[in-house]
Amino acid sequence: MYGERVTSVDRPAAAPDPHPVPPGPHVAHAAGPHAHYGPHEEHPAGAATWPAGVAYPPVEPDRFTRLVLRLHARAPRWAVPLAALGCVGLGMAYALLSDPTNSDPDARPTCLLKLTTGLDCPGCGGTRALWYVLHADLPAAARHHFLFVFSLPFLAWLFVSWAGNRAFGWRLPELRISPKVIGGFLALWLAFSVARNLPWAPFTSLYV
Repeated sequence: MYGERVTSVDRPAAAPDPHPVPPGPHVAHAAGPHAHYGPHEEHPAGAATWPAGVAYPPVEPDRFTRLVLRLHARAPRWAVPLAALGCVGLGMAYALLSDPTNSDPDARPTCLLKLTTGLDCPGCGGTRALWYVLHADLPAAARHHFLFVFSLPFLAWLFVSWAGNRAFGWRLPELRISPKVIGGFLALWLAFSVARNLPWAPFTSLYV
């Protein structure tokens, strides 16, 4: 009626949407797996829910990990380089005391690949090469493992630059080796490991 006040009860209903969206899985996908819904809203079928207000406690390290972290925090700067130098020294001492140049091929410890198949593994001859290097006989060292002797100067400089920087703060030039160089060296090492086992000259001179 004209002039009458229209209340919320008397207000006519809104016009229906001419393009309704049918319910389906695409509704949940549009909302996203982490969508938030009200207290009176239902979660669409198939929608992933995330528990609200759940706080996961941090993982506590075990006793050994705590010990290692505590020692690392309290250790002086030169402790790690000194430990690495000690490992290198132990390797050199073993090579000097065992004298692998005069040991039997099956003496312990031995290469399992060579013991079972008679073939040289990629590291065969490395201990003997180190023994000859320590005795300043580079030709004999290269005869037993050429790539080991070739890589020694680079390994030594990498260690000196790292240990000097960590222990004393030296800013020595770092040897930057690209992934391509590393890949090429590994490919050369693989080719060397295959060539030294070939039964034809001149490859037989590489067999140790």
